[in-house]
Amino acid sequence: MQNSMVTNTVAESPGERTRFKVLGAISFSHFLNDMIQSLIVAIYPLLKGEFHLDFVQIGAITLTYQLCASVLQPIIGVYTDKNPKPYSLSIGMSFTLVGLVTLSLAPNYACVLVAAALIGTGSSIFHPESSRIARLASGGRHGLAQSIFQVGGNAGSATGPLLAAWIIIPHGQRSVSWFAFAALLAIGVLWNVGAWYKRQHLSRAARSKPRSAAAGSVSSRRVAWSVGILLILIFSKYFYMASITSYYSFYLIDKFHLPVQSAQLYLFVFLLAVALGTLFGGPIGDRVGRKRVIWFSILGIAPFTLVLPYVDLFWTGILSFIIGLILASAFSAILVFAQELMPGKVGAVSGLFFGFAFGMGGIGAAVLGGVADRHGIEYVYRLCAYLPLLGMIAAFLPNLERNAPRGDASRGDSAAPQPVA
Repeated sequence: MQNSMVTNTVAESPGERTRFKVLGAISFSHFLNDMIQSLIVAIYPLLKGEFHLDFVQIGAITLTYQLCASVLQPIIGVYTDKNPKPYSLSIGMSFTLVGLVTLSLAPNYACVLVAAALIGTGSSIFHPESSRIARLASGGRHGLAQSIFQVGGNAGSATGPLLAAWIIIPHGQRSVSWFAFAALLAIGVLWNVGAWYKRQHLSRAARSKPRSAAAGSVSSRRVAWSVGILLILIFSKYFYMASITSYYSFYLIDKFHLPVQSAQLYLFVFLLAVALGTLFGGPIGDRVGRKRVIWFSILGIAPFTLVLPYVDLFWTGILSFIIGLILASAFSAILVFAQELMPGKVGAVSGLFFGFAFGMGGIGAAVLGGVADRHGIEYVYRLCAYLPLLGMIAAFLPNLERNAPRGDASRGDSAAPQPVA
């Protein structure tokens, strides 16, 4: 039994270095995790034909997965703030493994929903704790660390549709089980990450009480107001993302008469842009301020989303790449901004924002599926084009960099040690 455990980031000393090997391992695991998850969306055309599904049922698959992920993530984040579980990441990936095998063998629509729920449960365990580890390994460069972590997931999401087009679409539903080897590899990597987590940080007492100079001058009421604004921005981002990740292939097939494999390549290009945007967003936020990045990344895509439904196939590909590149830079900045607003609650903040993001993605997929059934798939993109205009409310966020003394804004949080039973 350990006598004490650290639950949040230990305050960084000037000599504390960024642990790039740990960040690389957690980013690679995020790549594998989200690659597996993206297979669900990537094989929607196959499932639609196999089980004779309509768009509402397609949206319900995403809703099931996203709700299991979103509802559990804040609960797990709050719990692990007080009771860290170093090896929970491997356990979460085991849920994903079982869900993946279930999906490959599903004989009916109900089993597909069960598989989606299992994969969502694995995601709910993975994201809060892995985000905490990214912050622990940041060496004070929190935006950079979150971007490295996030880019792995986005690269995985981009690769999933490509692999589905090459492997699953030609070989059928059973070939999904081949990706079980990726889940097993992730379990092994995460077990080693958990060992580092326990050895380096969970076995030593925290150095000080949670404190953040940046958030110290912001009242609790302003913090609550700011969190509300950030959640609205998450709603805008992930509702629009749901229109692309769940229905972009159908849009291209319907409007431009593309074959399924060609449509999947266009989806890959969009998701690749998302991965690149995520990589740049965090470091830029460290340098120029997270509020500026948040504002630009949400509101900045509005001109492109408003034009997208009215252009030809060539410009559809170009505009979707630009939209993905700019929009993706938001989440790392939003997450670190929220962690600085609420120091000492890394797990709770990560669980809340990841959970809300997944929830909005799931609800968005279900709602937009109903809109597509009623008004057509093209109407979905004309409607969603206005969502980025909500980015204007980012102007009401506090300027944390202005509130913080020089050097404090980049420091990590710390927390009192917690006993583990």
